[in-house]
Amino acid sequence: MKKKIIALLMATTFAATTLAGCGGGSSDGGDAADTSANTAETSATGETTESVGAQITVDASATENIAVEGDYSDADLTVFIYAQDHEKTVYQSLIDRFTESTGAKVTFEVTTADEYGQKLMAYKAAGDMPDIFYVGPDGLASNVDDGYLLPLDDYVPEETIADLWPAITSAYRYDGKESGSGSLYCLPKDLSTFAFAYNKTLFDECGVEYPDPENPYTWDEFVEVCQKLTIDKDGDGEIDQWGVSNALQWALDAFVYTNGGHFLNDDYTQVVIDGQQEFIDAFQFFADLTCKYHVTPTVEQDTALGGYQRWLDGQIGFYACGTWDVGAFMDENTFPYEWGLCAWPVGSTGVSMTRNGSVGFAISADTPSPEAAAALITLFSTDLEGQRVLSGETTGASLQIPNTMSYAKGDFKARIEDGTIPYGDNVDVIFNYIEGTDKYEGIFVETTYTYNADWWNEFLSGGYEYVLTGEKTAAEYCAEVQPAMQAALDNANAMKAAAQ
Repeated sequence: MKKKIIALLMATTFAATTLAGCGGGSSDGGDAADTSANTAETSATGETTESVGAQITVDASATENIAVEGDYSDADLTVFIYAQDHEKTVYQSLIDRFTESTGAKVTFEVTTADEYGQKLMAYKAAGDMPDIFYVGPDGLASNVDDGYLLPLDDYVPEETIADLWPAITSAYRYDGKESGSGSLYCLPKDLSTFAFAYNKTLFDECGVEYPDPENPYTWDEFVEVCQKLTIDKDGDGEIDQWGVSNALQWALDAFVYTNGGHFLNDDYTQVVIDGQQEFIDAFQFFADLTCKYHVTPTVEQDTALGGYQRWLDGQIGFYACGTWDVGAFMDENTFPYEWGLCAWPVGSTGVSMTRNGSVGFAISADTPSPEAAAALITLFSTDLEGQRVLSGETTGASLQIPNTMSYAKGDFKARIEDGTIPYGDNVDVIFNYIEGTDKYEGIFVETTYTYNADWWNEFLSGGYEYVLTGEKTAAEYCAEVQPAMQAALDNANAMKAAAQ
């Protein structure tokens, strides 16, 4: 109990984005999911605007093959997650089939990504946790140490998870000291990646050749293409179409890591951005896209209308695409443009990099119905028929890459090729980031390996927008903000030590 009280007093607020599906990349201070799984976008000012999900319906035939074994008529479960509208609809259809098959009662509570952390904290403060809720790899250890999570070893057989992507099975194991081994505490909602998308319609209108997914742009090439896409469409003297829009909170990683940069040292105990040229050069290039090359909306323009909405409105050439976004981007009412996937531009390493991420379904340690809760998250995570629903084979709206490798690499890709699952061009871009190639690498960002993400939140709250406006250089900002980041990291490591 003492640990829980300390955690409640010291936990930080949830930082929201765009990776879950899921999905959107920062940490929640140990109380929420990897932001790679989140569904909102943070603007240059730090304000968060919720993504617009596609409006879809799920026909009963999409779930007719789902039948969960077991009588759980005594179970009364609460499921608490964040989701876009189209995600909520699909998950509700799975819950409906679960209740019909098992007799269980399920209360489904959905919130926005930016409100999730605070609401989960309220549950914790009240001592009344939902039976099922989201936790990301970056929040796993602290939630286990504080006594909130049920180990799944007795409820989910090893053969059930044998076909899952290895990165996400190890991400949810914890032995009390280090992640990656020990008991399993979550089943993955997904393994997501923050790929790059381009608006083919705008490329056609501007006479620009589509990007080659086999040969990612260099930074110089990327600027050149973005300049061709950045125009004053209505002739009023103001730019109203831009080459790219990047939310720093979720896109800076792609530029830093491809340039060989990093935030922390190898054992995640020291912040090392001050004076690190690889990091500084990447951050400065990222900022120069706005303040030097003018191929992104300005900070002021981004505050008025976020990049996600500008992308949906057809004002942006390149934009990030989480695996959870595909359902919305393929909905003509939401995004009436042709689009495809491509690689993030490459820095000095020559390898295109982006964040991979995941969010997991956890079960409360205090649930009175562990077997029923385990059966429901198995339906969400590993059941083949459930994965067909979530991947879009039976609904026509893909929310994720399947968790099971055999289905993902087999029937899922085949159904995209034959048109059963609507998808943007070049789905192999997503698989390249997940599996890794000589030109693509997806990574779990450094918040995944620290006890909380307070140090990263210091970077975001220290005034980075002045670099985007050109009022400070990246080097100046890194020197200013590193002490506060280090203090937050030291505190997180002290909290970890105290919990063990």
